[in-house]
Amino acid sequence: MEQFVIQSRTSLCRKREGGVEKALKQDIIAFYHGDYQGGGNWRVPGTIENLICTFKNDITTYPQQILNNAINKLTQILKVDLPEILRLSGKQNLRVCVIPRSKRENSYRCNQLYLRATIQLVTQQLNGFIDGTHDIIRHTDTATTHLARSGHGGAGELPYVGITKDTCNISDDVIGQDVLLIDDLYTKTVNIDEDCIQALLDKGARSVIFYSIGKTLSRF
Repeated sequence: MEQFVIQSRTSLCRKREGGVEKALKQDIIAFYHGDYQGGGNWRVPGTIENLICTFKNDITTYPQQILNNAINKLTQILKVDLPEILRLSGKQNLRVCVIPRSKRENSYRCNQLYLRATIQLVTQQLNGFIDGTHDIIRHTDTATTHLARSGHGGAGELPYVGITKDTCNISDDVIGQDVLLIDDLYTKTVNIDEDCIQALLDKGARSVIFYSIGKTLSRF
């Protein structure tokens, strides 16, 4: 696991009404498990790329045994990384929230939501963590960013400042909480994660730490 900083100054994102604005108003401490290099690595079992692609379960539909293997792998990763994040944070506990998938909640099959389910299960098994995995629920479709480049992003808009507030319900349970926000993949300049972090802070979260399984190698 590696630590980095999500910087406010690099979070420039389009505004829906035109122009650009920072999606994030403050720097955020963040962690990730491993580098994501893209290319054809998603086909290679055991790689971060393959793990993330398997959980998405959309480009390729995976058999249940492959999905179970991914669940077991992620469980092992989280049981090591999350306690270390808690220790480094100096907090007594962290409320675990998850970045929702791009489409509305009821448009996914159950086996496309195993990432959140696995995070929830591990959260419930570890001391010092509070289950907030259903605190952020998507009610309106957004474009699927990992498919948008190929023209298969589907209905909904690409990221803009405030897209999380416009397309998700955020529970009042985050108010006053130290939140650990988890996503499968962090990519600098996409700004989905930055926008969601800011939405949690605006909702009243005391603090937000970010964690992703993979982090795209940055050219910037």
